Amino acid sequence: MQKNNRLFAVASATTLLTALTACGAEVGIPSTDAAAAEVEASTAASTEPSTVEDAAAFVKKVEDWTREYGEYAARVAWLQATNITFDSNWLQTKVAAEGTEKGVQFANEAKRFNDLDLPPVMRRKIEAIKLGLNVPAPERPGAAAALAEVETRMGSTYSTGAIDLSSSSIPADEIAAALRSARGLDAGAEVDLTSVPGVDLEAMMGKVRNPALLAEMWTKWRDVPVRPDGDGRTMKDDYAAMVELGNDGARELGFEDVGSMWRARYDMEPAAFAAETDRLWGQVKPLYEQLHCHVRAELNEVYGDAAVPLDKPIRADLLGNMWAQSWGNIYDLVAPEDADPGYDLTQLLTDKGYTPLQMVKTGEAFFSSLGFAPLPETFWERSQITKPADREVVCHASAWDLDWADDIRIKMCTKVNADDFLTVHHELGHNYYQRAYQDKSVLFQTGANGGFHEAIGDMVALSITPDYLKTIGLLETTPDASKDIGLLMQQALEKIAFMPFGLLMDKWRWKVFAEEVAPQGYNDAWWRLREEYQGVTPPSDRPSSAFDPGSKYHIPANVSYTRYFIAHILQFQFHKAACDMSGWDGPLHRCSVYGSKEVGERFNAMLEMGAEKPWPEALEAFTGSARMDGEAVVAYFRPLMEWLEKENEGRSCGW
Repeated sequence: MQKNNRLFAVASATTLLTALTACGAEVGIPSTDAAAAEVEASTAASTEPSTVEDAAAFVKKVEDWTREYGEYAARVAWLQATNITFDSNWLQTKVAAEGTEKGVQFANEAKRFNDLDLPPVMRRKIEAIKLGLNVPAPERPGAAAALAEVETRMGSTYSTGAIDLSSSSIPADEIAAALRSARGLDAGAEVDLTSVPGVDLEAMMGKVRNPALLAEMWTKWRDVPVRPDGDGRTMKDDYAAMVELGNDGARELGFEDVGSMWRARYDMEPAAFAAETDRLWGQVKPLYEQLHCHVRAELNEVYGDAAVPLDKPIRADLLGNMWAQSWGNIYDLVAPEDADPGYDLTQLLTDKGYTPLQMVKTGEAFFSSLGFAPLPETFWERSQITKPADREVVCHASAWDLDWADDIRIKMCTKVNADDFLTVHHELGHNYYQRAYQDKSVLFQTGANGGFHEAIGDMVALSITPDYLKTIGLLETTPDASKDIGLLMQQALEKIAFMPFGLLMDKWRWKVFAEEVAPQGYNDAWWRLREEYQGVTPPSDRPSSAFDPGSKYHIPANVSYTRYFIAHILQFQFHKAACDMSGWDGPLHRCSVYGSKEVGERFNAMLEMGAEKPWPEALEAFTGSARMDGEAVVAYFRPLMEWLEKENEGRSCGW
């Protein structure tokens, strides 16, 4: 996720490629035939019958290597992220390549035990090793090299894409002003419109209000994936080649295709998990539909009938985000008239003289109030809490576990503002989770399923309510309920608006991997899902030859997105369970569990499980239910839902 995405480093089970990607590191993938041949030669499966003892020895080998290499790789990744130089980048690329090769090797070795009757915990470890690869290469000669090459090219196309806005029909001074605003520059600062990086274009999408310029930026960004390289290949060509290679590799590992392999990570049959995501979406869809109806009506007031017809999907470029996945940037256009929440958290922090360090100490105090032990001294000695003045660093907030034990840290360029105050609480949630499962096998030192880690951090952030701010001395008087709609609208524009996008990203890939959609139909299938689930449409007709999915990082990077949809369900389910435990009997959105030792005890019991047990057991340990449930989302936003239904009376909703 872009605007709200907080990456965290977990030395994940199986291949360290997963861990390094989670760190936010730039992962270098080996692309030479020699490197691939070495991997292929080392992964040739034994022709001798396998035994339980063989499986146990193999698992121990993987655990030992992962523990040793994982700490080394994490420390290199930390070095690169906190001191970006030619040499640290070189080291990061080298260590990532080694992790990739080992991941392929271990996954292919694990196939030997597919049909062996193993003890449950050992079987779970074997499956974790196989599932660690995002896209597995088949064993035939040359396949690993070919897969590495197409993945590297796709990543390079995305990362190096830049947009020329100098020949736009929009006045250059207007575009330059928007670019300066996105970069936070003074009005007179020089800017180059001939090669605008993607990061600036993303920021501009949240600030520009000229529909013609928005359409131009949106469209030019989607031209990048279909630009041919020197050999005439496009990202779309490479993606189709990757699908074929990955499916061959997945079938060798015992899965129907790559999509089936990804769904198998959720302790359910792949088809059953797909049905589960549909059930969860069905629970929250009515709320999304009401939000969509209101936002469309308000945008119509701003842009008129030609740009925003009241009976059609919303133009995706008008929603304040390059992918229309979150709509928080247009809050000023769609907020209730009396949306003032009654306080400004950034101003409160400033008035009280908060520093970045004090913000992190306040986050630690939240967890201490639940009964968690203080963070280790090394956390304070080794974390990057503010941006160093003497070197380039990765400022994207992240939480790290560097040694499978107590060397936990955050990496932020913290500023004293409301967003970073929330982010601190969120990132520390990851750290406390990492520390809680430190006694498990390294193969189980991760979230119970792909959505748990993000959900844990976001659940904690949901407790930053006006009551909490008053308790810790930041707010003198708690605003009355009349101020809640604005706060809930802000939340909904981020969290509810995201849900259908979080779901359809992988639904598209599942269809592609299952070969239900051929390459010539990639783009048409993408927009059918965008319209069906999100009710959005492109600003102009998109050709079948385009590859609009490739404009989203997670597609060329092969990062499954269902985890984020699941996290958006689980965070509210966790929050409701915690509030029930604490004895809260008011509106769910006003509940903070600060100070509840009972919540902390049950919370920690779930965190300690890591991924050792199927996720329904971890969920039940905390919530009392083994089933994910979207009803907590509905309960949290009930006041907003009632307000939206009244606002939408007489409007034509749906698309």
